[in-house]
Amino acid sequence: MTGANLLTDHPALYEARFPDPDRLAGRWAEDCLRRHGAGPRVLDMGCGTGRDAAHLHSVGRTVTGADLSEAMLAHARAQHPGPAYVRADLHGFELGRDAFDAVVCLDSSLLYCHTNDQLDGFLASCRRSLARGGLLVAEMRNGAYLLGRTDLLGSPSVASFTWRGTGYRSTTTLTVDRTAQLLRRTRLWTSDDGSPPVEQRSAWRLLFPQELRHFLAAHGFEVLELHDGPGPRTEPPWRQGELPGTRADADRLHVVARLHTP
Repeated sequence: MTGANLLTDHPALYEARFPDPDRLAGRWAEDCLRRHGAGPRVLDMGCGTGRDAAHLHSVGRTVTGADLSEAMLAHARAQHPGPAYVRADLHGFELGRDAFDAVVCLDSSLLYCHTNDQLDGFLASCRRSLARGGLLVAEMRNGAYLLGRTDLLGSPSVASFTWRGTGYRSTTTLTVDRTAQLLRRTRLWTSDDGSPPVEQRSAWRLLFPQELRHFLAAHGFEVLELHDGPGPRTEPPWRQGELPGTRADADRLHVVARLHTP
């Protein structure tokens, strides 16, 4: 097993490891867009394999999926056609002024903005790309959950699955880098096909609810919803028709914000 990132470099393996047959994340995003009256033009930033972008396309939206990984984009074009797929960096992108009615950013993609400058770059790009009144819909880990809690930290978590006849096992350890305000992940991959183990490292910004409100306001966004669930990755997960909660204490964070100052 080789590559800078096993799952990013092998999108079909990613979908095998994280199946989403009911398109839960895409349906949740569409519910947010519909409840707040979003127009039809949607940018899925950090679209990955294209599953959520394709779902939004299937319900009648005009969708652009954007990602930095060429492998993910090639898979999306082949396996989840319908949207337009383009390569773009969420830290700063130019995809047309007022080109979209909504930007969707799911599965903690926003938290790859590790620094304030990167987060400002993302939100400034959203501001340029959105029409007045456009929406930002994002779903991510909740940095506030780790204040005083250690249940996600230290002890490795193990997951196993089989793909195309090969058994894969991942051992994942999370640690908090308080100085950088990052949640760091070390993941060791092994397989039963004789390939050598692969260790991969990544990190997410530990972003807190009130901190997120401040950044959004600074870029002309009004927060319409900010809560810890229900959502596509909460336990129990969101179900069609469920309305957002009012707390922001659990391990996922969901935000819907409207642009008032283009």
